[in-house]
Amino acid sequence: MDKRLTETEWKARLTSEQYRILREAGTERPWSSPLNDEKREGEFVCAGCGAVLYGSSDKFDSGCGWPSFTRAEGDIVERPDHSHGMVRTELLCGRCGGHLGHVFDDGPLPTGQRHCINGVSLAFVPEKTE
Repeated sequence: MDKRLTETEWKARLTSEQYRILREAGTERPWSSPLNDEKREGEFVCAGCGAVLYGSSDKFDSGCGWPSFTRAEGDIVERPDHSHGMVRTELLCGRCGGHLGHVFDDGPLPTGQRHCINGVSLAFVPEKTE
């Protein structure tokens, strides 16, 4: 999958909420994602295309209401966002261009960054244990 899908194809592939967030840069309600409480080892992938984006070792509880990470593991694109009267840095999936969330400089070490990500933009793939 990639960003060359038509809007009709995206609408068929995603739920209405995923489409609103990934394709229209929406935001989910804070504290609504079950991924806020996800503590298992594994990877967080793009809900639109399956690209690996974040590792569980970089996830932390920021208290902001959305899944938060100190850094990306996969291909993330940063873009200036001047919407809602603010200046922020938007994060997009590098493979499909889906809106993920925003990055802020108020996170913990080692990066000092907080990747504040809509849980709807992600799927969790637990680490396989044998």
